[in-house]
Amino acid sequence: MLALPAAAADPLTAPIECRDCQVWNQAEPPVHIYGNSYYVGVVGLSSVLIVTRDGLILLDGDLPQSAPLIEKNIRTLGHQMREVKLILVSHEHFDHVGGIAALKRDSGARVLAGADAAKALGQGHPTEADPQYDKTGKFPFPKVAGVETVTDGQAITLGDVTVTAHRTPGHTPGGTSWSWSSCEKDRCLAMVYADSLTAMSTAAGYRFAPVADSFRASIAKVRGLPCDILVSTHPTVSGFWKKMEKGSFVDPEGCRELAAGAEAALERRLVEEAR
Repeated sequence: MLALPAAAADPLTAPIECRDCQVWNQAEPPVHIYGNSYYVGVVGLSSVLIVTRDGLILLDGDLPQSAPLIEKNIRTLGHQMREVKLILVSHEHFDHVGGIAALKRDSGARVLAGADAAKALGQGHPTEADPQYDKTGKFPFPKVAGVETVTDGQAITLGDVTVTAHRTPGHTPGGTSWSWSSCEKDRCLAMVYADSLTAMSTAAGYRFAPVADSFRASIAKVRGLPCDILVSTHPTVSGFWKKMEKGSFVDPEGCRELAAGAEAALERRLVEEAR
């Protein structure tokens, strides 16, 4: 008897291989953060779900191979992918946008990102201005067509929830942080999904000095946001799992501490560049 051919692999979830990808992409059950906000990402890469009366908002898509795990977590919470109406992007690196093509296909959601991030999503790799641009094409990600651009301070409303975009370039040209309010009974807290603020480059000869002022402005913007609960794009950066063990994600100092660490790291990088 001839064996039936195996189902064709899904090209939009084909795994990217990198030094940390396997560790990052370990499955994690969904976590209730506060009110209408849930963590649905994997162990090392954040993805946040916001439940509104008119559908779901998803922030970030992690790696291509993360998309099935994110979708499973959404279903575990009792929702279907067709309920996802908006996918919001932090920044344009493969470990945060790799899964968006599959998530968009499976939900039909609109995808919104900063202008440079939208361009990168359309071409399937970072732009040449990116600190981690690689002209050899290493670590491309599935292309996403029709990405809508957002501007600094733009408010996006779905149902009873408004999420505000905060342009925070530096780690990438298209970096965007997001804020909204989540309520439990009569207590509403300020939620922040902060984009990466690390001055890290892999592109040969890249220097942060020319963008230092805008990078400092991004850090200051995150520092100044109303911020009762912080979730960072890599959860360990904001101590997400340690806070979960303690039973509360409330940390009014979270954004200021993240900014202080990022500012110190940027200044160290600038000193190194000046040598």
